[in-house]
Amino acid sequence: MRIGELAARAGVSVRSLRYYEEQGLLTSLRSPRGHRRYSESQVERIVLIQRLFAAGLSSRTIVDLLPCVDSPSEDTSEAALERMRHERDRLDRHIEDLVHTRGVLDDLIAANRAHRSGLARA
Repeated sequence: MRIGELAARAGVSVRSLRYYEEQGLLTSLRSPRGHRRYSESQVERIVLIQRLFAAGLSSRTIVDLLPCVDSPSEDTSEAALERMRHERDRLDRHIEDLVHTRGVLDDLIAANRAHRSGLARA
């Protein structure tokens, strides 16, 4: 199928598909006229890539996970699991940082309210 059909069937833009190819997430064959051609299985691959992006993974991380899909084995499965655990730990640290930052902002809001309350009384 051609790029427009794949985009429509997978629910993504043609631009996204070109980006996926550029990042090594997706491959295509070229017709004699240079048009991209995709197999039916690429629809499922795009759905998987979308799920991985939705999980907060970068294209670089997704490239590291795809051997588990492309060449399933105990080694690739273990490597993918370890990489996902690493990414989850990274997200946990980021969430902790965001919660701390929100607390600091809450303190600033409270200080501002107290200051405004003092101005209203003056």
